Amino acid sequence: MGAVSAPVSAPSPLLHPSRGVVPPVRTLLQWLYVGRVSVASAVFLAAALAWWRADLTALLVASLSVTLALVVTAASFWYSHIRLQEPGQTFLYGQAVFDVALVTAISHISGPYSYFAALYILVIAVYTVLMPLANGLLVALLAGIVYTADVIVGGELSAAVLLQVAVFWLVASATGYLASRVRVAGAAHETLEAELQRVRLEAADILRHIGAGVMTLDGDGRLVYANPTAEALLGLRLAESLGQPVLERVDRVAPLLGDAIRRTAREGRRVVRTVAEVAGEGRTFPIGFTTTAVRAAEGGAPAVMAVFQDISDARRLEELRLRTERLEAVAEISASLAHEIKNPLASIRSAVVQLSRLAPPGADERVLAGLIVRESDRLSALLTEFLDFSRVRVTRSVRLDLVAVAEHGIHLARQHPDCSPDAKITLDASERPVLVEGDEDLLHRVVFNLVLNAVQAAQASADVRVRVAAAAPGDLPGGVVMESPRLLVVSDTGPGVAPEVLPRLFEPFVTARVGGTGLGLAIVQRAVQAHRGLIFCDSVRGRGTTFTVFLPARFDAEETA
Repeated sequence: MGAVSAPVSAPSPLLHPSRGVVPPVRTLLQWLYVGRVSVASAVFLAAALAWWRADLTALLVASLSVTLALVVTAASFWYSHIRLQEPGQTFLYGQAVFDVALVTAISHISGPYSYFAALYILVIAVYTVLMPLANGLLVALLAGIVYTADVIVGGELSAAVLLQVAVFWLVASATGYLASRVRVAGAAHETLEAELQRVRLEAADILRHIGAGVMTLDGDGRLVYANPTAEALLGLRLAESLGQPVLERVDRVAPLLGDAIRRTAREGRRVVRTVAEVAGEGRTFPIGFTTTAVRAAEGGAPAVMAVFQDISDARRLEELRLRTERLEAVAEISASLAHEIKNPLASIRSAVVQLSRLAPPGADERVLAGLIVRESDRLSALLTEFLDFSRVRVTRSVRLDLVAVAEHGIHLARQHPDCSPDAKITLDASERPVLVEGDEDLLHRVVFNLVLNAVQAAQASADVRVRVAAAAPGDLPGGVVMESPRLLVVSDTGPGVAPEVLPRLFEPFVTARVGGTGLGLAIVQRAVQAHRGLIFCDSVRGRGTTFTVFLPARFDAEETA
């Protein structure tokens, strides 16, 4: 399809928060830093305001706590948010130990059974979310040990202290379990989101580079989507009309397509494989299209998706196939008739020659006999062309330089009586050799007939160009598969082919030239077909004609036969 979009990786939970998942580590650390400094500052402020009631030890501990909180928080913020280092388990363990120590200091100066003991629960919950469950339980164990030791130092151990430690473990277990489940759900959500984004990118990439036009309109005829191919085929700048009615513009270039879109929107019925003519800039070409109703909300008009593509190449290939079949049938009839007529004609000619010898010189009989002999010779030459047409077969396939074949064919055309000395014939071959396998005689006749046909069409002012090259991938018509194709192009600046003659140009006896037999191009067609090649003719009245021949580089005569 064109370029392949790279898969979208899931966003890192450390960098990008997602809805429905645990906030990223750096976000949680920011909250932790703010909370740590706020609590330490509040305790210090409370101690300072009540300095006359607080002892100096408590005030000293509060001052030291807030100072250490500021220093440790600043260092931690520089490490995790300025240097953007990955917050590993060692870093988190260090933060946890400091926060447990900070809460213990606050709890110690306020009394073991104060409300500040609840800060242990907040610390345990935060680090259980930041770290795996087992690590969070270790933090809870540390908090329980330190808290119990502080209580024992300050007084006796009671059941309330043991209950508080049990709450620490309960909070750690519950918070850790919930955090792990949310992480799993978040990972699944991010994976699904990434997959959806990847599918969207791939679909968008396919639609941008697909060879068919895709256009979607809502129930009111407003444009919802159009890919670049649709713009190119219709010759409309649709990207600027998103959300606007465009059916009137479509009607101007492809009325049948516009009617089909309206019918599908009105009746909800699919229109399949219909052909319409598109009036483009300077040319008219056929498209095949399908329209499909896309159901909207209940009660609303359905949207319509139209898919269409240029079928000019498909039509030309179908015409080529039908033309080949007709030529084969005519060739068989021609061979049979030529054999049946040529032998009696030879006998008639011989008898007339003998009878003319018996007549006296200058007698009418001799004049009439000469006329019969001349017309017999003309008929014999015509029958020979019939036989040549019917006997076009690859009898000997050899490796050839198509450039050398073109040079020889041009040389023969220059020697023909119909070629004016003023005729200009040029060969364009940027690379040499252009190797091809085939019958040398047949390929010479192809070049000779095409060049002679161009010279005869343009007459004295003939300007004929012959180009030989290895065909580029984009040169072949759509739907054609040919291994290493070779290209032969013969173009002239003559009057062009009449539109009524162009579709039948390669048929026998069809000619626009006075005195022509109409077999030259038919023989060319059969010779190209015998090599498993293709020939096309493009002509604009008054602007010349171009014959394009594609030949495979490798050829198997037995397979073709």
